[in-house]
Amino acid sequence: MAVVQELFQIPSVVTLLVSVLVLLILYLLIDTQIRGKEPPGPRPLPLLGNLLQLDLKRLHLCLFQLSQKYGPVSTIHFGPKKTVVLAGYKVVKEALINFAEEFGDRDITPIFKDFSKEHGIVFANGNSWKEMRRFALSTLRDFGMGKRGIEDKIIEEIHYMTEVFADFTGKPFDTSEALNHSVSNIISSIVYGNRFEYDDPEFQKMVYLAKQRNKLLGAPGINLYNMFPSLRPWLKVWTTLMKNMEENIEQQRELTRKLQETLNAEDKRGFIDAFLLRQQEVKKSGEPVSQYYHEKNLLYTVSNLYAAGTDTTATTLCWGLLFMAKYPHIQDRVQEELDRVIGGRQIRVEDRKNLPYTDAVIHEIQRMGNIVPLNIPHVTTCDVVFQGYHIRKGTAVIPLLTSVLRDESEWESPNTFNPGHFLDDQGRFKKRDAFMPFSAGRRVCLGESLARMEIFLFFTSLLLKFRFTPPPRLSESDLDLTPAVGLVSNPPSHKLCALSRV
Repeated sequence: MAVVQELFQIPSVVTLLVSVLVLLILYLLIDTQIRGKEPPGPRPLPLLGNLLQLDLKRLHLCLFQLSQKYGPVSTIHFGPKKTVVLAGYKVVKEALINFAEEFGDRDITPIFKDFSKEHGIVFANGNSWKEMRRFALSTLRDFGMGKRGIEDKIIEEIHYMTEVFADFTGKPFDTSEALNHSVSNIISSIVYGNRFEYDDPEFQKMVYLAKQRNKLLGAPGINLYNMFPSLRPWLKVWTTLMKNMEENIEQQRELTRKLQETLNAEDKRGFIDAFLLRQQEVKKSGEPVSQYYHEKNLLYTVSNLYAAGTDTTATTLCWGLLFMAKYPHIQDRVQEELDRVIGGRQIRVEDRKNLPYTDAVIHEIQRMGNIVPLNIPHVTTCDVVFQGYHIRKGTAVIPLLTSVLRDESEWESPNTFNPGHFLDDQGRFKKRDAFMPFSAGRRVCLGESLARMEIFLFFTSLLLKFRFTPPPRLSESDLDLTPAVGLVSNPPSHKLCALSRV
């Protein structure tokens, strides 16, 4: 009893210190329990993290392999930066759809911060991103995205493109240049209100810069910079990429200036006109969103639309033609179906429903092409318990699209080009939930409907007019399918012959 009395007579300062110490111990115990529930992963080294276990030239495959060892929710340390990798269809879908708010922000890595200054759509968050995405979606629909109006523009462009293919008279050539120019003109007609001639030097420069930019963004040196920003002075690739972006923004600024000089509220020619008119409108009315309608948001949004609307679609088509040359028996079946259903007339989007095998092949091209294998990183907006693991607010997250499109529990032969993945027993087209090439949730590709239309019309029109084969003295087995390194997964450099079927 005397001991208890003595305890209660301890000076208040000592009592306070003891209380703080007890609370600190309790906090550390609880925090340790929480950290014990963090996603598993390979043990990181100080500063280097898991760098020695990563292949920066094939990062998506490396992460996929690690996920098979550590589970569908795992932790990988990119240098000192902790990143959660989500793998497999069910886990990626749950995160992006069911936990859309928690996993909905973009991880603005050092290169993306340098790259876009957090303006535009792709590499931005918060109210500015919400307003720019809402405006872009609304405006793109106004200019016919996914509708008959833009379909007519695509068909017009196809005529120019097929002339280029025909000019090679069956001799080997690199299909990527003509495809990039053609697809670029579709987004150009929406953004600027007009198409460009393929030999226009400014247009060629624009296409080149966009393609080079996507390639550089996936370079090993840029991955290193994102882990260790202090390396910047020694990385030539960073300097090259920044110069590319500066040239691109200056080019967009000049094109915008020309359009602004002839701006007419009664005749909106494209996205830039719509933005400039909306800018005038919100400034005049004093709407709160007026703070987002400034030049940088316009220039970076246009840059985002142009790059996203060109390289991914053109690359998908390049893969498609390469797969057809690689697998001539599949090309035979596509062309037989096209000849039987379409004949010699112009194909339209509405024909898709009567072309189940062709549609299945196009979907398989997108699945196997795996155009954006890593996805673009997300970041958690709050602390979240996901799949039994505690993931802290501000944690970078990679919803690995490779693991979705090659998920062994979803695809019968995930590593084989097999159009049967999208056909039922009666040969009818069937949708597959794990077909997610455009990602999902809040950050799903806003140009998905346009891309789907372009891929269908370009691919079928080319297969109606040409048969694609390897160059002379090469066989189908000589065609390499190893992807080139980059943010977008391009086919390896190659040439094909386009033999006229007419």
